Amino acid sequence: MTVQKNRIITIANQKGGVGKTTTAINLATALAAIGERVLIVDLDPQGNASTGLGIDRRDRLHSSYDLLMGERSVSESVVQTAVPNLFIIPSTMDLLGIEMEIAGAADRVFRLKRALESSDALTYSYILVDCPPSFNLLTMNAMAAAHSVLVPLQCEFFALEGLSQLLETVDQVRRTVNPLLDIQGIVLTMFDSRNNLAQQVVNDVRTHLGEKVYHTLIPRNVRVSEAPSYGKPAILYDLKCAGSQAYLQLASEVIQRERQRKAA
Repeated sequence: MTVQKNRIITIANQKGGVGKTTTAINLATALAAIGERVLIVDLDPQGNASTGLGIDRRDRLHSSYDLLMGERSVSESVVQTAVPNLFIIPSTMDLLGIEMEIAGAADRVFRLKRALESSDALTYSYILVDCPPSFNLLTMNAMAAAHSVLVPLQCEFFALEGLSQLLETVDQVRRTVNPLLDIQGIVLTMFDSRNNLAQQVVNDVRTHLGEKVYHTLIPRNVRVSEAPSYGKPAILYDLKCAGSQAYLQLASEVIQRERQRKAA
């Protein structure tokens, strides 16, 4: 199946522990569940997205490292997950050294972009890139290749401070390497309705960023936290839990925004 155009969304936040990989896995699963053909590119050397989708390290024969080094194509690097319509290019620890290996290359920022412009990448309607929790050459590659950035934001006191830094980074990338890069949306994660501070963070973020903030709130949820240890997305581990239902709602919002963007 070949589509005319795919949508590449980088999922990024320079702060760790905000639910970035959890969002990548579960949003991808939700999109796949409603019939979209989805690819995750795991660009985090820790490989949590790969592990969270049940891809054993012994089965990662080719990886995003090989893709960035130009040694393998998208189709040669892809692994089918247990979720129908969901594929992943897994990560290995080799990514830790890639910054030094390609630092002197003229195209060092555009390695992923070039790989995802290939015809085999066009067979996916959505490509989600899971970034490391830092702004480095891997994150730059992800943003240079993407149409937009989706930002998971934890409902905590320092959320807005970290967000302003990330938005500055997106502006910098837009000015230097990818003038078409946009903010796909801000998704608020780890929301606890019993916590007054969490609600205040929600109100503050929505006041500052308005329609860029998704309506869906991803709640703190034990079942979502347990799922990666079983190598499953929360949506497969426990479809009825509050976290899974929230990610299904988020997928619906993402699709709706895409329709509005195309219609504009």
